[in-house]
Amino acid sequence: MLKTSEERLALNAYEQILQMVLSGEAAHGQMINERRLADMLGISRTPVRDALLMLEAEGLLVRQGTRGLQIRQMRIEEFMDALHIRQILEPEVARLAQGRISREDLQAIRDQLVELIESRPSTGERPDREKVRAVDDLLHGSLAKAAGNPQLADIIRTVRRRTQIFDLRSIPERFDETCAEHLSIIDALLEGDAKKASEAMRNHLDNVQGSILQTLASR
Repeated sequence: MLKTSEERLALNAYEQILQMVLSGEAAHGQMINERRLADMLGISRTPVRDALLMLEAEGLLVRQGTRGLQIRQMRIEEFMDALHIRQILEPEVARLAQGRISREDLQAIRDQLVELIESRPSTGERPDREKVRAVDDLLHGSLAKAAGNPQLADIIRTVRRRTQIFDLRSIPERFDETCAEHLSIIDALLEGDAKKASEAMRNHLDNVQGSILQTLASR
């Protein structure tokens, strides 16, 4: 079904505002100024308002009474709760994706991941945060979509979005480990081993949890 021009404007505004939130351009805890956003995006306030309602429904914005909408500030406890949901669901997604996601798609994701690893600066710093997030989204999003259960994919998408607004400076850097774990998931799927892919996904998310808990214990 073709979308109306108003719906397309709202979706475009949604994507642009979402990018501002995830990139940190719009700070966590910041109040949203609808008029200023409309001026910035060069559109009327109606599609901006519709976009903000979508982001509120996803839990990325919270309403502060008469003050309006605020970019959500996620506490570490909320992040861990969301991660727990992913630990339950995403190993099953990896298993279900076996045989449903094409080898071509898997290889394309693998190639992008290897390119990201090889682009790491000689100083040892990790590549651009947005590039890292894009490849991470591509892998997890592609597997969720391929699992054959749209409702499951929607749940994972929403939960992942909520974890992405958490201030990542509060949790340990795991670029090398994450890349290796992602490669293990992809390679298991390329081998046609659903059980191994599921275990690799579980191992990846368990390791994320473990590194955070270790960091918190040392504070």
